Amino acid sequence: MTVTEKPLFCIERLGVIMEPDPNNPDEAWGVLNPAAARSRNGELYIFPRVVAEKNYSRIGIAKVIFDDQGDPKAVERLGYVLEPTASYEENPRTAGCEDPRITFVTYLDKYVMTYTAYGPLGPRIALAVSDDLFEWRRLGLAKFAPARGVEFDFYTNKDALIFPELIKDPDGNDSIALIHRPTYDVAPWGAPPYQVLPEGVEDSRPSIWISYCPVDKIGSDLRGLTHFSNHRLLAVPQESWEALKIGGGTPPILTKHGWLTLFHGVSGEIIEGVDLQPNVYYAAGALVLDRDDPTKVIYRSKMPILEPTTEDERQGIVNNVVFPTAVDQRIDLGQPDRIDVYYGMADARIGVGKLYVPQKLELEKDKAVAACI
Repeated sequence: MTVTEKPLFCIERLGVIMEPDPNNPDEAWGVLNPAAARSRNGELYIFPRVVAEKNYSRIGIAKVIFDDQGDPKAVERLGYVLEPTASYEENPRTAGCEDPRITFVTYLDKYVMTYTAYGPLGPRIALAVSDDLFEWRRLGLAKFAPARGVEFDFYTNKDALIFPELIKDPDGNDSIALIHRPTYDVAPWGAPPYQVLPEGVEDSRPSIWISYCPVDKIGSDLRGLTHFSNHRLLAVPQESWEALKIGGGTPPILTKHGWLTLFHGVSGEIIEGVDLQPNVYYAAGALVLDRDDPTKVIYRSKMPILEPTTEDERQGIVNNVVFPTAVDQRIDLGQPDRIDVYYGMADARIGVGKLYVPQKLELEKDKAVAACI
């Protein structure tokens, strides 16, 4: 079969928007994997993971500066919004508030941040809330109800994304939905990890799940927002570029076709116990989920919509990585179908690109599809 078609979603690179400051030891191991959010007055901010030596990670804040055409071109650093000071953010080797994602949740009238807390039991999902993007209040670690014969809280877990609007859970309750990526690894500190698969799961590779927090459980102090249940398996690795694992990337954006979220797929080789993997290859894909029932996948890209091909994406702290974590819908330009994508480049710097939502959503499952260039 002749390969003639590209994926419906392809990211056009706009360039590097943030690089580590060589004079700042806080950035010695890179700036990467940012969240992004518009303030209430429309200013765009990104929230980079800022990494010092020994993988010590903070979450920064920087204002995005645009050129005359409206494309993002630079950032103005404004400091930090989270540093690893909570007990669940520290471990004997290092500490970390890593890889944030931010969603403005209309029902709460607040910004909700999910991030990876690198604590004593390995990576776990943590949440924080804010009214203004500058001051954040920690809610604590996400807690997952037991299900399918396992304690989900025993799993290492990360790559969490919050939906901006309420979603009905499988029981019909108005809920805040969370996409996340448990690993099935039970990993006592200092002991070799071992796997325990949920009932009905046959593929042991890390995959994407969705869980729900009913709004009547949240409470006035919002700490109930950390409690999730009704876990459903959403997507498993399928293609060769996803051979090792997949994980969530960008918070869902509602489009004419449904919820658009980008994800990452990993191939290559994982070396156990190594933080900075030397033999992996990270690429990005797109998922479109049903608006009313996001457990239904309407579209999934068969080929990457972005993969590491430039020098900035191929050479860094971890080579051959593109890792999308933030999107900005360009309603400010009168272009709601344009989505700017912010992504980590080789775990060292931050790039930005743009994609356009197609007018028609054609399935690719029976077609040969070429990779995006």
